[in-house]
Amino acid sequence: MNLFAIKNRIIVTCSNRLSPFLQKEIEELGFKPIRIFKTGVELLGTLDDCIKLNLHLRCASQVLFSLKEFTAYNANDLYKELSKIEWEQIIPAHEYFSITSNVTNETITNNLFANVKVKDAIADRFREKTGERPDSGPELTGVVVHLYWKESQAELFLDTSGETLSKHGYRKIPGKAPMLESLAAANLLALKWDRKSTFINPMCGSGTIAIEAAMLATNRKPGLFRNNYSFMHVCEYDEKYYNKHYNDMEAQVIHDSPVKIIASDISEDAVAISKVNSGIAGVEEMISFECCDFGETTIPENNEGVVFFNPEYGDRLGVEIELEGTYKRMGDFLKQKCKGYWGYIFTGNLELSKKIGLKPKRRIEFYNGKIDCRLFEYELYAGTRTASPPTPLQ
Repeated sequence: MNLFAIKNRIIVTCSNRLSPFLQKEIEELGFKPIRIFKTGVELLGTLDDCIKLNLHLRCASQVLFSLKEFTAYNANDLYKELSKIEWEQIIPAHEYFSITSNVTNETITNNLFANVKVKDAIADRFREKTGERPDSGPELTGVVVHLYWKESQAELFLDTSGETLSKHGYRKIPGKAPMLESLAAANLLALKWDRKSTFINPMCGSGTIAIEAAMLATNRKPGLFRNNYSFMHVCEYDEKYYNKHYNDMEAQVIHDSPVKIIASDISEDAVAISKVNSGIAGVEEMISFECCDFGETTIPENNEGVVFFNPEYGDRLGVEIELEGTYKRMGDFLKQKCKGYWGYIFTGNLELSKKIGLKPKRRIEFYNGKIDCRLFEYELYAGTRTASPPTPLQ
């Protein structure tokens, strides 16, 4: 059974509210989604398609390839169904495998119990058919099997990603309260930005937004910074599929992008961390880093581009009161110094957002973890605007 030659259901998962941006990415790769839901996109394809998806997607979390759908009322049913699968033709005997799951079944009180049942079914099948079994454990570094089980309906997947795709591999020093790379990428895909005009990121923190902007402008995909995926450990994996997609991706990088990116932070440590991370991503020369209060950030007088803030939200009363002045200053800065630009402020504190003092043109909903967030868009007029960039996804 060569899974790389079989077309089946693929579920690409993402964080809540990112699926419209994930859908757009998948369509740009030439795929036709058949279902969109809050935390993912469904399509049909092969394991070879999964390789391409893993390397290219910025907003995804996992790429799941369906192996089997079945009915299971309890753990014994689960074990029996999984024992029928030809695991010895999926997982090499010398490989390592791990189990993940999403289980809602009244007979299961602990997901780890379901994981053990899956592991036992695989191990027992191997012993019966080959007299040996592969090693297993919690690390997502080999073959990863994912169980989705809701009430009596179950589906088993190969998680072709392994470690989450939400982290793009260049951020070796995360800094204080960093935005996840996939969320940063989705924010950028929501902007009215042509990826050629100026991009300014005051309060840059560890540099995630500025680096992701540089990666977008130069068409650098996350797969350039990672060398291990779960699909690489499956039986019949042929490295030529991976090399083809990797080489195509590498050839599409834009090396002469005209974009000017300015990132500032009042913290010397934050700027130092940003420089390290941008160097790993290969975009350090594209970004002008400034150590200063955000109000002193350089704003080129070309009246064209984007200014993006990702301020603190304030999780304690005293901190929140202090931040009221900061949010007001951000609004004043955009209004007074950024005329002609598009202004954006991403925040998880909707009360503080009222202190900005500007009327947003759009409010785009996101989650940052479990925090309900908004990306506020402001059109900062500089006289008469003759044209506006195309409106992105709402």
